[in-house]
Amino acid sequence: MDALKFYSYPSCTSCRRTKAWLTSQGVEFSEQHLFRETPDVNELRQILSLTTNGIDEILAKRSKEFKALNIDVEELTVNEFLNLVIEKPKLLRRPILTNGDKLVVGYNVEGLRGITDSKSEYQQQIS
Repeated sequence: MDALKFYSYPSCTSCRRTKAWLTSQGVEFSEQHLFRETPDVNELRQILSLTTNGIDEILAKRSKEFKALNIDVEELTVNEFLNLVIEKPKLLRRPILTNGDKLVVGYNVEGLRGITDSKSEYQQQIS
């Protein structure tokens, strides 16, 4: 299992809440600013592969950026979608947290517990 990767935007309330929760639980993670260090195609493919609802799970449909697009993302190929997100990272929901096996999008305590409990169990096994 990989280390926890936390894709965030500091001005985002859900990102701040998620970071505070992780910190209060003593969970170690690496943080990546979504807009300054936009995930590359491989990172986005990995994130997308961990979704249960595909593109809809990581797409910020209520964002101004999305509303201004005037395109049907359902008609895009996966490569077109990934390139669009790299060009316009504000289209991504945030925060995104992954350990390489699981994915949590948005502030979701139950999801955070699931992804961090697995990490704690793994660390206990190797100790």
